[in-house]
Amino acid sequence: MKALVGANLIDGTGGPVVNDATVLIDGERIVETGRREAVVLPPNTEVVDLAGLTLMPGMIDCHDHLASKDYGLPSRMGYHEPLSLQHLRTARVLEQTLAAGYTCVRDAGGLDAGFKQAVEQGLYPGPRLVLSVAIISPTGGLADKVTPSGQCYPHDDPMIPSGVADGDDPVRAKVREMARVGADVIKFATTGGASSRPGHGPLDIAFGPSEVRALIAEAQALGRRTMCHAVGGPGLRMCVEAGAHSIEHGCYLAEDPDLLKMMADNGIFLVPTFEIYEFHATLSAPHMQARSRALMDIHRETLHQALAAGVKVVAGTDAGGYVHGDNAREVQIMVERGMPNMQAIQACTGWAAECVGLGKDIGTVTKGKYADLLVVDGDPLRHIEVLRQPESIKLVMKGGVAAVDKLPARAPSLVA
Repeated sequence: MKALVGANLIDGTGGPVVNDATVLIDGERIVETGRREAVVLPPNTEVVDLAGLTLMPGMIDCHDHLASKDYGLPSRMGYHEPLSLQHLRTARVLEQTLAAGYTCVRDAGGLDAGFKQAVEQGLYPGPRLVLSVAIISPTGGLADKVTPSGQCYPHDDPMIPSGVADGDDPVRAKVREMARVGADVIKFATTGGASSRPGHGPLDIAFGPSEVRALIAEAQALGRRTMCHAVGGPGLRMCVEAGAHSIEHGCYLAEDPDLLKMMADNGIFLVPTFEIYEFHATLSAPHMQARSRALMDIHRETLHQALAAGVKVVAGTDAGGYVHGDNAREVQIMVERGMPNMQAIQACTGWAAECVGLGKDIGTVTKGKYADLLVVDGDPLRHIEVLRQPESIKLVMKGGVAAVDKLPARAPSLVA
């Protein structure tokens, strides 16, 4: 067994900090937590001194795109370099993300099941992965990959099929196809977005009500949750009323506060992805910049109204402008937008684990859960930015195994 002793524990539940805490680990799982004097250490337990440091759950990104690198058209089409090189770059991103303290990521499209298998089989380091594989939309929606010249993106990878489907039965078939290739969660779009083509923006609708109901029903029948890209307008209302499990972006929800009550009453999560709009507002094409700037104020108001309504708001970067390894920038932005530090930590730990469907196993430092843990030098309840400072990250543990260990060199200490 191993005991992490002496840290200030933020357990991910939103409860008070436990000072001078002990977390006892047996293999992959946590077997006891509490103040030092309350936890009895068995003989031969290895003791790791964390005095003066902060211990918390490993962080979770509820909306990333680990295989995406930039918004250039050749890159998005996969023409810029050999596929093997692209995959190796993605493997490096997995490693960087884990090293940044993220022990779980829900990928929102573009990552095939082989990466998850590689991580689970120990072939390459990376966070726990929850995959959507590819987004589903109607013709003309986000999944319909057409270049400005009218040419279609190639869809020749059977492990990442096209997500275009029109009509109730084809939509059901597409859900089944995504499940077949390894999707853990079904992602779909009912609106355009900041980065979608001109003429299909954040308030423009995709799919009809019967298609959305059919998609969600089929996903539920297959045991899959749903995550819906919906920014505003009637498409946003449609997916909330149909019972999507999480709303991705949801920027204009403050214009329809009855939807926020509906989300709170039905346990629908909000993943606001502030970071990607900061990126689009400064570095993207002119129409993307205009869309992102137009929603900044209402997006902030949505956060405040959502929290007041009791909606669980969770952290997702949407690839963070394709700057991988700095996922905690989203958590910092949530605080800058007015979210209390403790809730922002819940947004990337306990609440986030519930959102991705792994709340029974990860997200809080609780007896019986996996020892997915993060140790930082600093107090994120006072300075949230320590979570994104590489020099502050001292230990990243996934399933009881250290993926990063920058603790001071020490002689082994065993309980007699």
